Amino acid sequence: MPEAIKPSSNSILTVEAIRRVIQHNSIAALATLVSAQRGVGAKMLIDEEGARTGSLGDIELDEAVARQASVFLANRAEAHTYTVKDFAAELEEWLDARVLFERIEPEPHLVICGAGHVGASLARLARAVGYRTTLIDDRADFVTRERFPDEQIELVAATSWTQAVSEAIGAGRGVSVAVVTRGHNEDEECMRAVVRARPDYIGLIGSRRRTNIVLERLRDDGADEDLLKEVRAPIGLDIGAVSPEEVALAILAEIIAERRGGAGTPLSAFRRNAGTRT
Repeated sequence: MPEAIKPSSNSILTVEAIRRVIQHNSIAALATLVSAQRGVGAKMLIDEEGARTGSLGDIELDEAVARQASVFLANRAEAHTYTVKDFAAELEEWLDARVLFERIEPEPHLVICGAGHVGASLARLARAVGYRTTLIDDRADFVTRERFPDEQIELVAATSWTQAVSEAIGAGRGVSVAVVTRGHNEDEECMRAVVRARPDYIGLIGSRRRTNIVLERLRDDGADEDLLKEVRAPIGLDIGAVSPEEVALAILAEIIAERRGGAGTPLSAFRRNAGTRT
């Protein structure tokens, strides 16, 4: 059983631990005691492997909160407040205490391969909703500041798709990749680098026939079959998109749904299924 850290030392330790989580491209839950008879404000950080920094001031409470942290992280919520009796009814002293769980993770990162009409629209839209955005193309005149004055969009003129894509994805955690290049050869070259990096989301634009050709070539080259089954191809949700801006919206909607654990179904579906107008 890990030794509890004194609450008075929580703040400095927790800040340093949060910094490490982000630097290492990891995920953690920050638990804060927000309502209790004692110890309000105490914090504990629990990473995805279960390692802890800080303490809420009681070893048994720390154990229960650490277990609940794994449930919280699996739900993909940004934050949620639980009453202790919701997850540890045996801790009679703490039953009415409330603990705020907050998700700690790197800024979501979207890597876009291809700066044509769809890629350009997707880059602008992704920045508007808060994604760190990297736009890559092997045509230098397609990734200029004249076209993309927003300096928060990282522009990469690739001399090698493989190198540029690999460097942009890095370790892959928290990264989504949209492959929206101009042709089969570019798609295939990008996808080879993408599947090796194993980001959280991979999507490939094109018809079923076009995307199947690329995926089959990757399969023939020994790409992980389980990973290929997770590739969103054709990319995006079916919203009847026609214009590049609409296609970009369909793509980003799917990326957000994957990140947040959304189903991508109409929120009003329950009313139609119930056959009621209320």
